[in-house]
Amino acid sequence: MGRARLARLHGVATSYAPSPGKSVQTADDTVVAVLAALGVDASTPHAVRTALAAYEDGAGRALLPRTVVARPDRPPDLTGLPEGTVLRVETEGGGTADLGAPDPAALTRLPLGIHVLEARTPGGRTARAPLIVAPDRVPAPPGRSHGFLVQLYSLLSRRSWGMGDLGDLADLAAWSGRALGTGFVQLNPLHAAVPGPPTDPSPYRPSSRRFPDPVHLRIEHIPEYADLPGTARLRADELAARAHALRSEVLEGGALIDRDAVWALKREALELLWAVPLSPGRRAAYCDFLAEQGQALEDHATWCAIAERHGPDWRGWPDGLRDPRSPGTARLRHRLLDRIDFHCRLAWLTDQQLAAAQRAARDAGMAIGLVHDLAVGVHPSGADTWAQQDAFAAGMSIGAPPDAFNARGQDWGLPPWRPDALAAAGYAPYRELLRGLLRHAGALRIDHVMGLFRLWWVPEGRPPTEGAYVRYDAEAMLSVLALEAQRAGAAVIGEDLGTVEPGVRDALAARGVLGTSVLWFERDYGGGERDAAPRAEAAEAAEAADGPGAARAPEAVPDGPGAAARILAPGEWRSGCLATVTTHDLPTTAARLTGADVALRERLGLLAGPPERERSRATYELAEWMGELVRRGLLPEGQGDEEAAVKAVHRFLLRTPARMVGVWLPDAVGDRRPQNLPGTWDEYPNWRLPIAGPDGRPHTLEELAASPRLHALMRELSDGYR
Repeated sequence: MGRARLARLHGVATSYAPSPGKSVQTADDTVVAVLAALGVDASTPHAVRTALAAYEDGAGRALLPRTVVARPDRPPDLTGLPEGTVLRVETEGGGTADLGAPDPAALTRLPLGIHVLEARTPGGRTARAPLIVAPDRVPAPPGRSHGFLVQLYSLLSRRSWGMGDLGDLADLAAWSGRALGTGFVQLNPLHAAVPGPPTDPSPYRPSSRRFPDPVHLRIEHIPEYADLPGTARLRADELAARAHALRSEVLEGGALIDRDAVWALKREALELLWAVPLSPGRRAAYCDFLAEQGQALEDHATWCAIAERHGPDWRGWPDGLRDPRSPGTARLRHRLLDRIDFHCRLAWLTDQQLAAAQRAARDAGMAIGLVHDLAVGVHPSGADTWAQQDAFAAGMSIGAPPDAFNARGQDWGLPPWRPDALAAAGYAPYRELLRGLLRHAGALRIDHVMGLFRLWWVPEGRPPTEGAYVRYDAEAMLSVLALEAQRAGAAVIGEDLGTVEPGVRDALAARGVLGTSVLWFERDYGGGERDAAPRAEAAEAAEAADGPGAARAPEAVPDGPGAAARILAPGEWRSGCLATVTTHDLPTTAARLTGADVALRERLGLLAGPPERERSRATYELAEWMGELVRRGLLPEGQGDEEAAVKAVHRFLLRTPARMVGVWLPDAVGDRRPQNLPGTWDEYPNWRLPIAGPDGRPHTLEELAASPRLHALMRELSDGYR
């Protein structure tokens, strides 16, 4: 009982529900391990008693919570303050406010921001805590809009250096906004990767979520490129020629996108550009960027510089370098000033090109523009875990518990944030992360948004079946999100596919966070939250192999309600969502319509049952959908070809009240290959395919812009808003 109480006090669940009506107890040794990662010893009865006493003497007697959160409709609970306590606030802007006697409602009337609350008791006790005053909701998207969903690396133009870049992104935004009336472009995470070779191509296992990866730079768009001196310019031209040959191998020779080969060429070119003196105006802008980013950028660049010497896993560095604040790190930092400046410069250049892409989107008339993607975690050996070690739970990995679709559970190999450390820091790591991502965004997508409420922690060396849920302060997490989103004027989209605990979607909707609704999953399964249907739960079921960001195609799930679950009518969809037919980790629409998705998984041995059964079920479900489309007048009888069906499913989306309608860009040209096939690693080229047509031939951005098929589909969406 004592250990269970201790776990509850620290947000560690001692049981979980893999399915409705079923409860599984968390193993005692798992609870002990998770509490240890939170700095709490629960290994023996004596240790438990000591930890409980320490809690009562510490957090239990504290005048104020670690962080106080207030918003207009929800004042904080300060009922535990002794009579006669007076409050004082130091505001974010540098002012002060003496509130006198505790009046929680008075805190809600303060300006929005991050303040400091001070409490003084008549007996002389004093406490200070960060005070977050947040709006009730994140900004709503401006009107109703449609746009593209795209993995940037897959979007090559005739100017790309072997993979899509920020120049291509700006061009896509400028063209689609003007010519097609699109309102946004949603991207894969552009976070900095752990350097290779080989570099993990998945955008969902980054080294850092705080800074973008310079591999996305368009080299020729860097102003110093025009000022390269003679020999350096000749070398840069040679690198460009090699990069264009690399691009041709992908577009014409059937080669895969090779991130490491692209980076090797860009890195050498960037070394040449770094040697070119900045103009006075450029130097001033760079210095402003350094001052604005501060310690976070210095740490990131230092990690990059040390990784060049000692490898990308800081856990294997010499002892004195594993601590970013150690004397050894300080000495090496001084010796590596040039390399640190190089990596700081790359972060600045990437930030500039991201800003240019967002300007291009807005100048083209996009109401939202770029929608950036926040991965659920970071690589355990990367820059963020080195620089912010106190914020991460050592020896833990996030994942998912066993359920009806995956008896083994899931381990994503990403260390979780410690909720106690976040609260003690006034959620500064989280605030700074959001602020960086929202610098040049009209909206933000949050992968596995349920992680704002709880995450499944798996102790190192144990199977994911032996994990435990750890709860986060969702009120604080959502309030920080609302504050930063309002400051940026950005909407927020939560990826809420999968097993979602009751109440989470309602809580997100109440704060203005849009959900994600995928056409094939929107059915009425007769119980629970509408969108927490078994088919939607399957969207998370295969993440074990590929980590977060992966989803399983509905045909791959075990037998269940199947076709007995009624397809939701368009009017039954929620309005607060991004609606789409498919995503980066599901079969493309053309693949689903032609059966190519089942054939691919059969070839790779990924089917959940006999091939005949899987093909039969896929055929039945497809026929059911086609019948639905015909009945609603969205698919004229006799026009059952693939292109007509792609138009029809998007017409269906337009009939829903969804605030945002997303078109998976490969769908617009009939691509039949998924960008990511969960359950595979070397068996399938995940995250390395260019956008292609039905025959597998890659399409450049220029060809996409001229595609009759793409224009015909996008006319359906443009006309649907008139």
